[in-house]
Amino acid sequence: MTSNVLIIGGSGRIGRSVANDLLRHTEVTMTLTGRRSKPAFELQSRQRYQRLPLVDQAKVRDAIAQHDLVIHCAGPFRSRDFNILAQCIEQKKTYIDVADSPDYVREALAFNTVAQAAGVTCIVSTGVFPGISNSMVRQGIEQLDQAHHVHLSYLVAGSGGAGITVMRTTFTELQTPFEAKVNGQTIMIKPYSEREILSFPEPYNKGAGLYWFNTVEAFTLIKSFPQLNSVITKFGSLPDAYNHLTGLMTFLPSSWLQQPTTIEFLSQVSYAMTQVTDRFSGTGIAMRLAIQGYHQDQAVTYLATATHPDTAEAAGYGTGSVAQLLLTGQITQPGVRPVEQVLPTTLFEKTLAERGLTIERAIHPESLHPESLHPDK
Repeated sequence: MTSNVLIIGGSGRIGRSVANDLLRHTEVTMTLTGRRSKPAFELQSRQRYQRLPLVDQAKVRDAIAQHDLVIHCAGPFRSRDFNILAQCIEQKKTYIDVADSPDYVREALAFNTVAQAAGVTCIVSTGVFPGISNSMVRQGIEQLDQAHHVHLSYLVAGSGGAGITVMRTTFTELQTPFEAKVNGQTIMIKPYSEREILSFPEPYNKGAGLYWFNTVEAFTLIKSFPQLNSVITKFGSLPDAYNHLTGLMTFLPSSWLQQPTTIEFLSQVSYAMTQVTDRFSGTGIAMRLAIQGYHQDQAVTYLATATHPDTAEAAGYGTGSVAQLLLTGQITQPGVRPVEQVLPTTLFEKTLAERGLTIERAIHPESLHPESLHPDK
């Protein structure tokens, strides 16, 4: 496993988490890129740094040519073009990313036929959510005889340790309603609406609210598992005060939220606030999955939870494990696909176990309402 890996956006918090995971679980050498002439962090063994402005397509093309695997961690993805993905396909270089923008992923998936013809494996949205969350759904569906309803919920403490890009993504996704499949019908959902409180494991059981949020999983899971009648994705922050502040932003005129200057102002203010509150809230993540379906001729609810004290590090696990499996030839599937279509559950469980991330799972009779169950007890 002596391949050369290019981590675009490797100087950011997510990119560095991916790089750290590769250091622990592979023998690859890697190039971390960023906008600055020098990195603002200390490079580790088998790492080098390269200043790589993404607008310089010639330099991007040359950088891709010198590596075997390209991992795209630069965000926010909604405003990115597809030059890197297209170049990887043209140069027959394996590609993965941590894309969290539904708009970006929809357009990226349109490259599927071209990538298949070129024999290039491209896997999108490989972080924690999307990423690990998608594979948790596949894992759960495979435990049931039939699955029809998926409810995914995420709680992130403070900044999640992921930097200001996450703030920009959050405020960007508040701009417009989005489509969701609920009870077999495609409906339009207002972002950050329909607050609810669900049970999470400690220390994430503080009663924080969860709200509808536009996620990649909401549409890729429907395509990957067409038997599903509903895919609900909700998100919330700790402390809960951040949820109320974010919800207030949805009442701003839509034209304001579509202004880059407004998004940047809100992101900078929010990030500054989390730099204070992270000290007592932490930067962890809790994920909760409920799947309603049938098991052994009985209506049941499959319930799974996973937590980690550092959201960015967990994202590194998701992307790093996919990279590890690609580099060792354990997965390969030409085309552009979401992770749940490419990563078998056996390998998903194996790589998470190597990283010490545990998914708590149980199947309950549906006579118990799924939201009344307490996986932390």
